[in-house]
Amino acid sequence: MSKNKRGNVWLGASGIVMNSNGEWLVVKKTYSGLKGMWSLPAGFVEGNETADQAAIREVKEETGLDCKLEGMVGFRTGILNGEISDNMAIFLLRPVREDQLLIPQEKEISEVAWKTPFELKDDPNVSAMIHEIAERAIESGLLEMEQMDPGDWFGYTSYKLFYKK
Repeated sequence: MSKNKRGNVWLGASGIVMNSNGEWLVVKKTYSGLKGMWSLPAGFVEGNETADQAAIREVKEETGLDCKLEGMVGFRTGILNGEISDNMAIFLLRPVREDQLLIPQEKEISEVAWKTPFELKDDPNVSAMIHEIAERAIESGLLEMEQMDPGDWFGYTSYKLFYKK
């Protein structure tokens, strides 16, 4: 979907997929400011689905993994270039089957992997959002993360990340 068709308020959905070893499912995208960096499977919510359904769909499309919802763990909101409200709901998901083969989505995803939050926190090739979330436990409550810098890739003029502490 093009930027024009989305209008000036965007809603995305993302999943922190956690396996029984405490590892997170991450992808390397082949496009955008996150090209070549580990990020969470994510995409835009479609008109015929809820945000949590979109997160589950995006994980399936980008990695081939079937997931189930555990809960919501965060919400990121920002304004791009002073004109587009860019929002993302972040859900905690669990794999339906942990032995399921991971299949990167052709054209959009170059690599899929399971990584611990410790590995992600120390990896320079991760998205700013993953880096910040990996440093915090996802145990209780949504809090606003103050003075979080998402980087210059997208041109945010305002940016907030809410996370579960």
